[in-house]
Amino acid sequence: MIDFTNVSFEGIAIHNVGNKVRDEGIKIANKDIFFEDDETTSYLLRYFLMPFNDNEVYNFCHPSDLSLNEIYTYAKRIFDTPQNLYNISIDIAKHLYEKSTHPKIDGGEFCICYFKDCVFNNETVDAIGLFKSEEKDDFLKFDGKKNNYTIKHENGINVNKLDKGCMIFNSSEDSGFQLCITGGNKSSDTQYWKNDFLNIKPASDNYHHTKDFLSVTREYLTKQLSEEFEVSKADKIDLLNRSVAYFKANEKFEKNDFENEVIQDKKMIKSFRTFNETYSAENDLEIADSFDISSQALKKQARIFKSVLKLDKNFHIYIHGDRELIEQGMDKDGRKFYKIYFKEES
Repeated sequence: MIDFTNVSFEGIAIHNVGNKVRDEGIKIANKDIFFEDDETTSYLLRYFLMPFNDNEVYNFCHPSDLSLNEIYTYAKRIFDTPQNLYNISIDIAKHLYEKSTHPKIDGGEFCICYFKDCVFNNETVDAIGLFKSEEKDDFLKFDGKKNNYTIKHENGINVNKLDKGCMIFNSSEDSGFQLCITGGNKSSDTQYWKNDFLNIKPASDNYHHTKDFLSVTREYLTKQLSEEFEVSKADKIDLLNRSVAYFKANEKFEKNDFENEVIQDKKMIKSFRTFNETYSAENDLEIADSFDISSQALKKQARIFKSVLKLDKNFHIYIHGDRELIEQGMDKDGRKFYKIYFKEES
């Protein structure tokens, strides 16, 4: 999806943005930035770009008018006039400061970069990078001269750990550009970086259609299904397995085919459709009835489709195949049991 093999680094502006609640302010740096050598530039590119590979794609959004989204507007101005990167970067830093109001947000270096020749969705485009470095690490440095060593420590940024990043690609401008984000795993980070500062929504693409439909399916089968129907845990797991199997076996998703092949029961299908509509509305999801299945989204979602049957604290049974090979029952003493049939033991 993303290829930075031939990318060129065209410009960078760096400012320090603090926490507004603590009144830490903004430190606006000079326009000129100096690199010690070419190797430093290579490490910087690695630090900025390495986290972006098969990330989810988002669009800028706004409830009333896209042009009122600040970062969308600033990005549009930079793409129109890249030579004004520094001046516009100051406005972006001020906007970030206004949104840095959570007490757990740390101040740090905020870099605004311009890149050329990025390959995104098989298209060569320019891109704008927004990167914030908050956490610093301590490093030990061993300097060996002849037979003597000097050991000292330095405090700096780990090039393998970008705190927060956003790559805005000059593609689909009318839809709010296409962008990818990384970092910000804490809830406070998500709120201020993703929602308040960037104000973005998932792109309406195959990745999100696949991801969202599997999420809806998992929620229905694990939570809602047993409230309306009498189903065993083994049957639930079988439905979860069949759901993932459908996506693995097909390149294109068709809602009616999925319902008839996986859920099968007409009453359950009706119940699933009602749940799907309610859940999608509550979570602001727009899932198409037909789409090409994304292998990246399937791989990530399949990990959380649990196929483990837990029996008291004694046994865990992993169910991956034919439900017909498992029988459930109760003996004359009232003890519940599962009977499992198999051909080979390994």
